[in-house]
Amino acid sequence: MKFVRSTMAVAGVATLALAMVGCSAAGGASSSAGSTEYTVWDPYPQHDASSDWAKRIDACGVDAGVTIKRTAYDSQSLTNQSLLAAQEGTAADVVLLDNPAVTTLADTGALNDMDSIGLDTSAIDPNLLGAGVLDGKTYGVPVGANTLALYYNKDILDAAGVDPATVTDWATLTAALQKVSTNGHKGITFAGFASEEGTFQFLPFFWGAGANLNKLDSTQAVSALTLWTDWVNQGLAPNSVITNSQNTTWEEFLTGDFGFVVNGTWQVNSASKAAFKTGYITIPAEAGGAAPAPTGGEFMVIPTQKDTARYDVSKKIVECMSTTAGQVKTADTFAYYIPATSAGQSALLVEHPELSVWVDAVKAAKGRTSDNLGANYPKISEQVYTAVQNALSGAMTPAEALKEAQAAAAAATTK
Repeated sequence: MKFVRSTMAVAGVATLALAMVGCSAAGGASSSAGSTEYTVWDPYPQHDASSDWAKRIDACGVDAGVTIKRTAYDSQSLTNQSLLAAQEGTAADVVLLDNPAVTTLADTGALNDMDSIGLDTSAIDPNLLGAGVLDGKTYGVPVGANTLALYYNKDILDAAGVDPATVTDWATLTAALQKVSTNGHKGITFAGFASEEGTFQFLPFFWGAGANLNKLDSTQAVSALTLWTDWVNQGLAPNSVITNSQNTTWEEFLTGDFGFVVNGTWQVNSASKAAFKTGYITIPAEAGGAAPAPTGGEFMVIPTQKDTARYDVSKKIVECMSTTAGQVKTADTFAYYIPATSAGQSALLVEHPELSVWVDAVKAAKGRTSDNLGANYPKISEQVYTAVQNALSGAMTPAEALKEAQAAAAAATTK
């Protein structure tokens, strides 16, 4: 998911509210397998019929021998519309869903698994495919992925005597922030907002400590939240992180006052146009190496239809959109989505070798619904960002906040 558009400001971070809102059911699939019109829904309303994206979809329809009727929604409306359409039997033939929504819909029986369709997913990186896996079955194909890394202000780091290559774990990252702060600048900013955005940005540190979303109050989880809390208490991160969205953190970074910011692939173009020199490194795990950051991005899914003969053409459309060349085109169209296959990543790096850090970050990334969390993920995520808020605000210690979060998550997921 591209993050420069206002309707989708967060990498795969739709709220995933499952209430059936009042949406029109227009645009559903035809009931006839012999129809030459197939429907595709996507979350890209900023790309009109004349865009390169729309033309790619049209071309895949031509290749499959059909005409495609495309309808674009904002991300949350698309999730709700897909749930409603599944109930009413008016689902589109192919839908591009924000990746945490895939297992939510699959859990309702609204999606076909790829094996039943005969669609081969073996070339896709398993960590990226994981967001679409529920109970051992895969329910979609990623069009690519984006994730988080650390952008840095090279001018500030040079003045503070910080070599970004030496930032390899939490200790060296904190030491770098302290040098930046001592030299008169602000260390780091990130998004701790009480929403999925807050969870999305916290997860690289949570997972980088070795924590698991099935146990929010582990010693590893406490270590991660303590890191963030200490940064704020020591003045290495501003108090504004409590209310920061990913967009506002980026605006803070562009002021030129911060050494580092946690943000995503979608800011590569903006970073290149900043008034100062920038760079990026992977977010380090506590003990070193790249931390698993959460994957953003959409999956192509094939909703269940009464007329199962339609699946053959739907499969052809998905296959057309997910070729190596197709994934590289998606990367270019959406501000550098990283392809979901090794072949696609290699092809992208031929064109854009400067994106190697992002390819490494995506290779280390993890789906938020992985670990078979499925529809439980939004319930757990709510408790994660609530704990972050409680700790950063000083209302609770990190240990207290996460103990309360674990109890609430356990209650919510056992109902």
